[in-house]
Amino acid sequence: MKKRLILILNGKGGVGKSFFAVNFVQYLKDQQIAHAAFDSDDENSTLKRFHPEAEFINAGEPTEIDKMVEALKDNDVVAVDCRAASTRIFLDYFKQTTLPHVLENLKARMTIACPVNHELDSIYQIQKLATAIGSGADFIIVRNEVHGEGFELFDKSKVRQKVMNDLGAKEIIVSKMYKWLVEGLQKTKMTPTTARDSAEFNIMDRQRLVNWQREFYGQLDSVKELLLPTNGESPKGK
Repeated sequence: MKKRLILILNGKGGVGKSFFAVNFVQYLKDQQIAHAAFDSDDENSTLKRFHPEAEFINAGEPTEIDKMVEALKDNDVVAVDCRAASTRIFLDYFKQTTLPHVLENLKARMTIACPVNHELDSIYQIQKLATAIGSGADFIIVRNEVHGEGFELFDKSKVRQKVMNDLGAKEIIVSKMYKWLVEGLQKTKMTPTTARDSAEFNIMDRQRLVNWQREFYGQLDSVKELLLPTNGESPKGK
């Protein structure tokens, strides 16, 4: 059994890391996957607001980051919502601990889920990760449509070519959710799963959330070999 350490990581703020993390952790719950979740944002703590059982880690302390690795002993999947401006912190941690070797001993593999949007800075952050980590992790590019600005810069970039062709990255799309639904979920601290039976949302909005979540889960299922525990070798070895 190969477990998964999944870091939702892009040093650029506002690219949708926490939005993805909240809904991905709900996916793990709905799939009944044994997991642990960690929030490293001490200012916003979005993941912990929606999933109170998530543990907070101070990314500035290496021994705090150790907790995510330790959690693999008892869980098949560990998901970490990495705060903005933390790329260098985690890259230094990987280097100092030779983390891929540690994970191999734990029969685990790391996946870096990188949200990207229309901004150049978000693409640059992916380049930093891909250059530093290389084949030491699997990569999922999360094309976040929330801003509706398109991905022309990313699609034309050499970064995309590198991660897709050289590193075997996979891409998924997070479709835009209506603004009033996002605000409603934030206000009630609900996910689409918990909102579908809630009187806080009218019947049509509940259906909109059901449809959005179905599409999102379909995207996750398309790359589940990089997100969920697998038997045998890593997908790249197959």
